[in-house]
Amino acid sequence: MGIAWELMELGYDPLEDIKAQAKTESIITEHGNICVFCGKPAECEHHLVFGSGKRNLAEQDGLKVPICNRCHTMGGLGERIHDNPIAEKLSKMLGQAIYEARLGSREDFRTRYGKSYL
Repeated sequence: MGIAWELMELGYDPLEDIKAQAKTESIITEHGNICVFCGKPAECEHHLVFGSGKRNLAEQDGLKVPICNRCHTMGGLGERIHDNPIAEKLSKMLGQAIYEARLGSREDFRTRYGKSYL
């Protein structure tokens, strides 16, 4: 066996290294430990643009915000982003508006993400 197999047997996952390197900071807020929706301690990140491979692009572009689990996926239908059609649409619109304000044009966004939400 090669060295890669030996490392994997010891618990090393090369994909974790790649994922860790790919992480970017949010371009939305400097306060990465506070849920942007309720102000409680953040437990995860919400990518403002998501679905059909768009989450990875949002990660690269920093289009994400800190969020608590309740506001992200665990709260009631009116309290969480996911599975709430209005909140999901507003999230994508906000992501695009910030992209256009800081990173590129509407056409750039449309080319990168496949559509415009505005």
